[in-house]
Amino acid sequence: MNHRTTNHKKDFFQGLQDGIPVGLGYLSVSFSFGVMAVNMGLPVWSAVLISLSNVTSAGQFAGIGLMAAGAPLVEMVLTQLVINIRYSLMSMSLSQKADKTLTSLHRFLVAFMITDEIFALASQREGQVSRYYMYGVGLIPVASWTLGTFLGAAAGGLMPEALRSALNVALYAMFIAIILPPARHSRPVMLVVLLAGAGSCFMRYAPVVSRLSSGFAMILCAVAAAFVAAMRYPVEEVEHGDR
Repeated sequence: MNHRTTNHKKDFFQGLQDGIPVGLGYLSVSFSFGVMAVNMGLPVWSAVLISLSNVTSAGQFAGIGLMAAGAPLVEMVLTQLVINIRYSLMSMSLSQKADKTLTSLHRFLVAFMITDEIFALASQREGQVSRYYMYGVGLIPVASWTLGTFLGAAAGGLMPEALRSALNVALYAMFIAIILPPARHSRPVMLVVLLAGAGSCFMRYAPVVSRLSSGFAMILCAVAAAFVAAMRYPVEEVEHGDR
């Protein structure tokens, strides 16, 4: 029993250690989200609640943009579905590495904390993952994401307009930094990026489709680009027993 408790503590503290770099990175991004949320008219408590209950950068930035534009609820739901559906796939993938400590209840709780970076850390860990490791690796990133949002929202009302605008521009630099490295090494990713960019320009300036809201335009571009890339670069099926 003592040996098992020691292993559980070891897993938890290893998760904490692995999650520290992710949490530090989340502070700056969520700070920008807090500033943008306040700029769009949301109160501080609302911005913090959004981050605490979502933990999804792209989804949150898109969501507050749609809220500020007065988009209908259906559009917001569909936009979030397209942006965040990958987390469901990540959770299902990690379920194959879960040990016996990750019962159904804990899987629901752990799934809430799944992000791209946490998924990468857990999936690269040798052997199975326990609920203690998953809680440890997710604790600091979630706390940092929420804290950064609070700091940005609180400071947003005190900053001069020029500085707040500059921080909003930093968001686009973050997205570019995310997509360029994988696009340089992967043709499918490059194809998706180029198609999505071309589709976005078309949806913005074409005479008829330019009347569509930004949310629906985002959905159409993302789905169309992913469909073309999937047809062009299909994933080969692997039979059971193949490595």
